Amino acid sequence: MTQEVLAPEDAGAAGVPPVDAQGLPEVVDHVAVTKLYGEPLFALPQDLYIPPDALEVFLETFQGPLDLLLYLIRKQNFNILDIPMADVTRQYLAYVDQIRKRNLELAADYLLMAAMLIEIKSRMLLPPKKTEDGQEPEDPRAELVRRLIEYEQMKQAAAKLDQLPLLGRDFLRVQVHSEPTQVVRHPDVSVDELREAWLDVLKRARLTQHHKISREELSVREHMSIVLRTLQGRRFVEFEDLFDVTRGAQVLVVTFIAMLELARERLLEITQAEAFAPIYVRLAYQPS
Repeated sequence: MTQEVLAPEDAGAAGVPPVDAQGLPEVVDHVAVTKLYGEPLFALPQDLYIPPDALEVFLETFQGPLDLLLYLIRKQNFNILDIPMADVTRQYLAYVDQIRKRNLELAADYLLMAAMLIEIKSRMLLPPKKTEDGQEPEDPRAELVRRLIEYEQMKQAAAKLDQLPLLGRDFLRVQVHSEPTQVVRHPDVSVDELREAWLDVLKRARLTQHHKISREELSVREHMSIVLRTLQGRRFVEFEDLFDVTRGAQVLVVTFIAMLELARERLLEITQAEAFAPIYVRLAYQPS
């Protein structure tokens, strides 16, 4: 299969761009259609398929008829208080005509604004009529100018709000989870609380004591050993359970003195979970 290569003079006469020996167009005006992988492309392929909606990006440029109208006015530095209706209407209708060819449903709102522009333009061509009270009539563009100014103010306010830092878009909320490391410290038992507990034990002991006259020698050291044996192998013992209320007040007093002596020698720990809670006793050298 052979391929004919036109000479530069033949190519110009045939109405096609001149080509070189490789069949590529020669650069005449140094203007390429686009670039493909970094190489200039001077003509689009004949079998290139472009979807119908591929080039409709201009539809997303404006948010509505007022946005388009404001764009046309600001682009050409027109005075918004003295709009040249002829130029603006002509440009607006050209844009609406492009939309109507592609998306008639989207063009409905724009056509309504176009009708309003044509009406304003026609009213400006007619001689003004004075009102019933003899005053000059309002400028036909006044209502449109008011709407444009209000829309521009709202658009600028929305842009300022959009520039504010937004959670999830510009920054994230920091969340730190840490395990509690502080050891719960139970309140210390005061002397007054210990005395109240002791008096309560004595009160209940008097209710159950028997009238018996006897003489008995009691040893504090012996009761210290009894208290230690009672606490041996047990994690906590309630304060009241260390007293044998059936043996009389003498034994209770000696037992209480034995407990105080053991606490003074740091062999016992007397704890309370909270105020007015039961008092517990345990061996000081046992693990908690």
